[in-house]
Amino acid sequence: MNANVRALRDASAKAPLIAILRGIAPARAAGVARSLVAAGFRIIEVPLNREGALDAIRAVRQAAPDDVVVGAGTVLTRAEARAAFAAGARLLVMPNLDADVMDEARVLGAATAPGVMTPTEAFAARKLGADALKLFPAEVLGPEGLRALRAVLPSADMPIYVVGGVAPETMAAWREAGADGFGVGSALFKPSFSDDDVAAKASAFVSVWRRIAESGR
Repeated sequence: MNANVRALRDASAKAPLIAILRGIAPARAAGVARSLVAAGFRIIEVPLNREGALDAIRAVRQAAPDDVVVGAGTVLTRAEARAAFAAGARLLVMPNLDADVMDEARVLGAATAPGVMTPTEAFAARKLGADALKLFPAEVLGPEGLRALRAVLPSADMPIYVVGGVAPETMAAWREAGADGFGVGSALFKPSFSDDDVAAKASAFVSVWRRIAESGR
């Protein structure tokens, strides 16, 4: 296990919550990152499919403590993987499973979380060396779909993060179905949200997660 994969596992042990900052302006990235960290988030992802994403990754990396894992989302090509890694991203998240991107991540030493929906994709991702799986779009499958996937997929070495439609009130059901963590996007951050809005929403997610963890679910 390389240092970036270990960092992802350590961050997840504190709070398996990935903040997905889609559309964040570089000028806001540091402030939002500080709000998220203060609330308890330790994994922050900036999707690449918006202007200024690489600058936002740099800003988050500079503002966040060393124990925070900074990720790039919507990584679709080798070139994007290299650019994101150079900007400071150590976790590469994909909406799909792409062998070239996975290979580039291995060369770079980045942790990976490819997007999957089916057992075929999940097992292919494991074969390609995925460090975690992104169940996406999770709202299409629902907790019962995850439960069926978990029935055939070994759980010890392959954490599953559900992404898509996650809200504080749905986290317990996802956890009971086998989710190891959660990727949270528009329920946590939109460009129209103030830093205070983000802080309040982040605190709500962390509070619910802590209750779930304490209950032993």
